[in-house]
Amino acid sequence: MSFNLPKLPYAANALEPVISEKTINFHYGKHHQAYVSNVNNLIVGTAFENATLEEIILHADGGIFNNGAQVWNHTFYFMQFSPDGCKEPKDELKAAIEKKFGSFEAFRDAFSKAAATLFGSGWAWLVINTDGELEIVQTSNAGNPMRDGKKPLLTCDVWEHAYYLDKQNARPQYIADFWKILDWKVISERFAE
Repeated sequence: MSFNLPKLPYAANALEPVISEKTINFHYGKHHQAYVSNVNNLIVGTAFENATLEEIILHADGGIFNNGAQVWNHTFYFMQFSPDGCKEPKDELKAAIEKKFGSFEAFRDAFSKAAATLFGSGWAWLVINTDGELEIVQTSNAGNPMRDGKKPLLTCDVWEHAYYLDKQNARPQYIADFWKILDWKVISERFAE
């Protein structure tokens, strides 16, 4: 199976000023594309040659896992944004967040703290855990919570290439702005699946 860089559902400048066109061009156009090219090259002649990205995440190691997981993680990340999407969770997802965290604001604070305190490169995630409850988790490098049987709903990429061109080393400012472009309709659809 050959993977392709998915088309973004918005223009490269649509998320400005939160994420600049320059960052989209580098993060999506260069970093994400490199992961796609790398995994396509690495899987040739291996047991993963016809695997899905999910199968790679669950069963591969080394370079195949790292690049395959990064393709999946980045696609998931970029597809949750919209310049004019739904700005807060609704209905069942809102109720689940309030039940688990007490309020949307408390959830946002806890998620932001998880993203800000992850040492080095990686991801903060909102997931449905194996008990069917919402949970905030951190993964390092290319880590993905599906490896632990958890269903991702939302993620924040805290590799420096996600924000350095716009925010330099100010990860907390990137995280604060991240909430402004999330499309909770997309996240609610993931929750309902």
